[in-house]
Amino acid sequence: MTNPLAAGSLKGKRVLVTGSSRGIGADTVAYFAEAGASVVINFRNKEARAKKLADSIRAAGGTAITVGADLTDPASVTAMFETVRAGFGGLDILVMNASGGMESGMAADYAMALNRDAQVNLLTAALPLLGENSRVVFVTSHQAHFVETTPTMPEYEPVARSKRAGEDALRAMIPELDAAGIGFVVVSGDMIEGTITATLLERSNPGAIGLRKEAAGRLYNVSEFAAEIALAAVEPVPDNTVPENHTRYVGDITGFLTA
Repeated sequence: MTNPLAAGSLKGKRVLVTGSSRGIGADTVAYFAEAGASVVINFRNKEARAKKLADSIRAAGGTAITVGADLTDPASVTAMFETVRAGFGGLDILVMNASGGMESGMAADYAMALNRDAQVNLLTAALPLLGENSRVVFVTSHQAHFVETTPTMPEYEPVARSKRAGEDALRAMIPELDAAGIGFVVVSGDMIEGTITATLLERSNPGAIGLRKEAAGRLYNVSEFAAEIALAAVEPVPDNTVPENHTRYVGDITGFLTA
């Protein structure tokens, strides 16, 4: 897909995308780098992929560093931001993309620890690096965003509820962000073809992706959704979107609004 950001439009900007060694995060960080931003590629355990992406960005003339961090570990998050401060001096855009909860072998409270508690800690720790006119983007799904009013698949419900809890906790910080001149946007997307979450859902509930695609008319792919996230970081914050402000919807929401 063609980069939605104009070449050079983010020159001088500093960007961190969590969970950006692969998938949506990797495509998002690549769009930022192509637009001239200096980027931080964050990973938890995919260091080789992160380094490969950083090498490709540098080979194209861009600036990129890789920083590993376990977002559920406050000390690890602190160390990540110390590295960012040392390398770039601060941040202009923070994309909170990393999430999880469907992985096997995790503690029962892992989804809530990652998708709510860790997100609040991440943003709180990032505040000293975010100046006036900076932007924070939180990435979620329609299935999580509308979970209180529209039932989702049983296999996904614990994750959806933890993501919604994280979104609510971050929205509670909007007055503080506004006072500091920091914009905040939630990007809510329908199921995205080609993601790990979609794969896991299809594995546990065969046919789920096809049914959702039929209902929605179409589903975005990874690069298309990443483009919307990149645009959310630079376009005006939505202030009159139904049913709530600060939200950019990607994909069909009709079924969620009328359910």
